[in-house]
Amino acid sequence: MEGHHLILGELVDAVTGRLLPDTHDERYRQKLARILMDAGGYPQMDIQSRCNLRVKAGDSCAIVKVDIAVTVADRICMIIKYGPGSLITRHRPALAASRLLAPYQIPVVVVTNGEDADILDGHTGEVIANGLESIPARPELAARCAPFLFPPIAEARAEIESRIMYAYEVDGACPCDDSICLLP
Repeated sequence: MEGHHLILGELVDAVTGRLLPDTHDERYRQKLARILMDAGGYPQMDIQSRCNLRVKAGDSCAIVKVDIAVTVADRICMIIKYGPGSLITRHRPALAASRLLAPYQIPVVVVTNGEDADILDGHTGEVIANGLESIPARPELAARCAPFLFPPIAEARAEIESRIMYAYEVDGACPCDDSICLLP
């Protein structure tokens, strides 16, 4: 047993082909990756899983994970943040991640528990769709991002978003969560 996850064996990552510990959470992440590739039409090379994100609050630093980042035309256009339980409680940290993972605002943010999903406008934070079936397919995401200006995130805003992400993902984490790496 690793951390608080029941290890059920190993599974093959749908995106990278690497062997991963088979947990209930990882099964949902793999389900999301297959939705993107099968129903969404995304090639594997447009999907990055388990993206490291460095966050800071004062003198405290950590590396947290963004479950999936989707690239279209050489820009991250969508992120997916998975977590069991309530979706609404995951909106704010996912929006913070959309302002930190790249030097620009990522336009589409998906928050999911693996069974349901809220699709958010990254710029406004408004819910624009609901349900796993509403995760934008590649043509829809490309059309949505074509006119998007990808505004840069100001340094002061990034600092605030980093503190928010730290509060939710590090300070609010289960003590046995082994996916967070605290930095000196």
